[in-house]
Amino acid sequence: MQESIDTTSPGGRLVFQVFAALAEFERDLIKERTHAGLAAARARGRTGGRPPRLSADQARTARRLHDQRDMTVAQIGDVLGVSRTTVYRALRRDSDPVAGHRSKTVPTHLER
Repeated sequence: MQESIDTTSPGGRLVFQVFAALAEFERDLIKERTHAGLAAARARGRTGGRPPRLSADQARTARRLHDQRDMTVAQIGDVLGVSRTTVYRALRRDSDPVAGHRSKTVPTHLER
C-alpha cells in the first residue's frame, strides 16, 4: 500500500502479481505449519480448547438422571451446579462420541 505501483502498466501489474503470489505462498506455508503442529500435538495426546465443565462421573450422573426422566434438564443442571446448556452438551457428547469432537481432519500429506 505504501509503494506507488502503477497497476495500469504491464510492468506494474507484473510486480503487483508477484507480490500477491509471494503473499499467498507465505500464507500457505503458515497454514501447513499450523496444521502440522496441531496434528503433532494431537499425536502426543494434547487437545485444544476449553476443558469440559463436567467430569466423566458428573456426565454419567447427568445421563442417568436424564434417562430416569424424573428431573428436567434445568434441575439436573442445578444439582450439578452448571447450566442447562452444559448438561445438554454433556448428554450430546456422551451419546455420540463424534459430536463432541470438532477438529478438522488433517490432509494426508501433512500426516507424518
